Order: sequence, then structure tokens, then C-alpha cells
Amino acid sequence: MSINMLPLAAPLLLFLAALFASFRQGRRPPNVVAMAEGSAMLALAIAAGSLLLLLLQGPGDSALIGWAGMGLSARLDAVSVTMLLLVSFVGWIVLRYSHNYLDGEARQGAFTGWMCAALAAVLLLVQAGNLVQLLGAWIATSFALHRLLLFYPERIGARRAARKKQLFAVLSALFLAGSVLLMSTGLGTTDIASINAMARSGDLPWHASAAAGLLAIAALLKSAQFPTHGWLTEVMEAPTPVSALLHAGVINAGGFLLIRFADVMLFAPGVLAVLAIIGGFTALFGALVMLTQSAVKTSLAWSTVAQMGFMILQCGLALFPLALLHIVAHSLYKAHAFLASGGAVEQVASIRRSGPVAIPDGSAVARAFLIALAIYGAIGAAFGLGFGFEHKSPQALALGAILIFGVAYLLAQGLADAAPHALTTRTAIYATTAALGYFALQTAAEWLTAGVLPATPAPGRLEWTLMALAVLTFGLVAVAQALFPLWAGHPAAAGLRVHLTNGLYVNAMLDRMLGGWAVRKPS
Repeated sequence: MSINMLPLAAPLLLFLAALFASFRQGRRPPNVVAMAEGSAMLALAIAAGSLLLLLLQGPGDSALIGWAGMGLSARLDAVSVTMLLLVSFVGWIVLRYSHNYLDGEARQGAFTGWMCAALAAVLLLVQAGNLVQLLGAWIATSFALHRLLLFYPERIGARRAARKKQLFAVLSALFLAGSVLLMSTGLGTTDIASINAMARSGDLPWHASAAAGLLAIAALLKSAQFPTHGWLTEVMEAPTPVSALLHAGVINAGGFLLIRFADVMLFAPGVLAVLAIIGGFTALFGALVMLTQSAVKTSLAWSTVAQMGFMILQCGLALFPLALLHIVAHSLYKAHAFLASGGAVEQVASIRRSGPVAIPDGSAVARAFLIALAIYGAIGAAFGLGFGFEHKSPQALALGAILIFGVAYLLAQGLADAAPHALTTRTAIYATTAALGYFALQTAAEWLTAGVLPATPAPGRLEWTLMALAVLTFGLVAVAQALFPLWAGHPAAAGLRVHLTNGLYVNAMLDRMLGGWAVRKPS
């Protein structure tokens, strides 16, 4: 048996734990929680062993356990190992948290079992070496998550959100199945590494563009992109560990799909352009709505919508190493944010504010943006930026400019007249650290995925137009956000806030178009 089959042991252990829990579904089931946590810890150890195996012998594939290209096989490379480590670590943390969170619940055993099943399906997905396994794991992930979202089936909101999510999950699976059928029949293989190799060499048939388009639609539906984002903001009725697993793990499947087939996606630049447009708009839309939410978990959900949009934008700009880095950073942050959401509420409630509020004026905002761009340019030059873009792709530079706009917003607070000197110094340090971290992490991600993910191609006229539009739009929104306190008392601002709080009613309109997905209480 090939040593490359080692990663397959991780989901196997968690599937066994899920099967064991299915026979003990009640309150405080004997040995179920201990077995689940032990399996998750062993899965994390296996992921670490897979990393060691990758370092020792390089990328490779295991033998296929099956026939005719159908069955189980593990792909071992920088992408799969990164996702294995991430998912197993987050899964272990969430299961440990669930031990106390669900303690005493009447269906604690059932919850633990479905949580293990969801983790196993995601682990099987991220290491898939063939198309059939990828599709099967994709469907299994959605099914297990659906069961977790309905942990409290008597809650009307939970049932409504789960049904809507199920609709988009089924559509996503159908589009992915169509892409799998096109690739397997057109290329004569189900091996993912072979398909990417053919794409890299340019040896793809004409309908590969159609396969890329279907992959893109499946990813958009899975990652809750506008206008199908509503279900992600409505699943707050599920237990907090489910929210942590969903927002830190499952929701990233769409981005992972695009990264896994990065070479195929480059074969369809038009599809990438559509991804950039939809992702960029979703990022802006989600970020604006997030600022108006008063509930912590709902605000975090809208934050996820925005972050997934930004990740799709990165894929649309062919910045696949950065998209992978974004998945890792967002998953770790969002898992912590959800699991610590209760403590965050207490901390905010305990704050006692004194003194004037630091509100930046137009001059402070202008100086903040100029300083942020100067810091960005100086650190970029230190990393070998140069004036001719010799070392960094224009797409990466545009993305960095968008990120620096957020830093400029922080700087504006520190440059306000009422801001204490300590705040000014602190925001300047944050700005420098953010710019430094961006270039350092980008360089590291590109180095670690070299040879696995394709290099970002030189932009054409369409790509330049999209980058200019993205930088201009994000810049204007950042300026408006920084200046918003100056006109927050205007009646128009109050009305805008109400509309944004309701997500501009897009979700309500989609509910009506779908025929009304509200689940009514029985009479």
C-alpha cells in the first residue's frame, strides 16, 4: 500500500466516530465525545504527517482504491496539505468547544456524530485525487451540514434557512456534476493532477471553457455570492459550533474548488472576469451591510459574505496563491470570532467611554490615505517592487492597494484632532505592519505553491479595466466610510442605514422569486 494513502486515514477515523455516535444519540452518550475528540486529534496528527511526507518526497498521488477512475485517492501537494492542516485543526478546536457547549443537550450524541461526518467529508474533499471523489465529498459535506443546521428543527428560522441553503447546495452539486462529466469524458481521465497538467500544457478541447464556467457557478453558489448570499446570514439559529465550522471551513469549499482547478480556470479568461466582477461586488456589498448590524453573530455572517467575495475576486484576478492564503487567514480568524462571540459581547458592554470622540475631518482623511499609500510604496520597494513591476504582478499590486485602503481608514482615526497621541502612534504602527505583512505573506504563499499553482498571467485590456474599476470603487467606499461620521446625523444617512441593515432587501426579493421559502408554524 502506498504511503501517499496516509491522508485518507484522517476522514476514515472521523467517519468511524460518526458511525459510533449514530448508535448513541442521547444526552451525554458514553465515550462518544471522547472518541470524537480523539479522532479529530489523530486527524490533525495525520495532517502533520502528510506535511512531513510532502517535505520528504514532494507532491504525488496515491493509488486509486476503486475501478474505472472511480473510488478514493489522495492528492498530496501544497494545496491539499495546507487545507488538511487547516480543516483538522479547526475541527479539533470546534469539537472540543462543542463538548461543553452541548453538554446536557438531549441530542448531544447526534450532534457530535454529524459534526464528525461533516469534518470527514471536508477532509475527503480537500485531498481528493479524482473527480468522482471530489463530487461525492462535495455532496456529503452539504448533506452533513444540512443536518447540523436542523439541530433545532422546531425553530422556524432554522428550517427556513436550511431549506434555502439546501436549494443552492443542490444546484451547486448539479453544476459541479456537469463540469465533472465534461472533463472526464472530454479528457479521458478523472485524475485531477492529470487534468491540470493538460491545462497547463494547453492540451484541452474547446469545451474545457464550458467546464470552467460550470466550476465557477458551482463555486459561486457554494460560497454564498450575491444574490444567493441570504441563507448564510440566516443560519444563526444553529448552535455556535456549527456557525464556526460553517464560516471557518465549509464555506471555503467554493474558493478551494477554483484553486484546485486553477490551470483549468486560466483556460477561460472570460469566466475569470465574471468571477472578479461578482466577487468584488459581493465584497463591497457585504462589508457595507456588516457595518450596520447590531447582533454579533449576524455581523460576523455578513463579514463572511464580504470575505468570500474578496476571495472570489482574488481567484478572478488569477491570484490563486493569495486566495489560498486568504482561506487560511479567514478560517482561523472566523473560527475564533464565533467561538469567542459571547465574551466579545461582555467586553463591549463593560467599556466605559470618556472624553470626546475622535472624528476625522476631510483633511485628516486625505492625509491618512496619502500616508498609507506612501507606506505601501516604501515597503513594496523594499520587497523588490521596482518601478517596472518586475517582481510583482499588477493584479497583486492592485489587491494590495485595496487592502491598504482599510489601513488608511485606521490611520484617519488616529489623525483626527481629538485623537490622543497614543492612538496616532498605534495606528501608524498598524499601517506599517499591515503593509509589511501583506508583502511578506504574499511572497511566502507564492514560494510555497510554486509549481503547484500557476503564476498569475500578464493582464490584458479587460483585466486592466477590472483592476482599475476595483481599486477606484473600493477607494471611494473607504473614503465615504471614513467621512461618514461627519454626516451621520443627516436624514438621508439614517434612511440609508435602515436599507443597509436589511441588506437592501435583496434576500426578501429572492425569497419572493423562489415562491416564498418561509416555513409557517403549524395551526
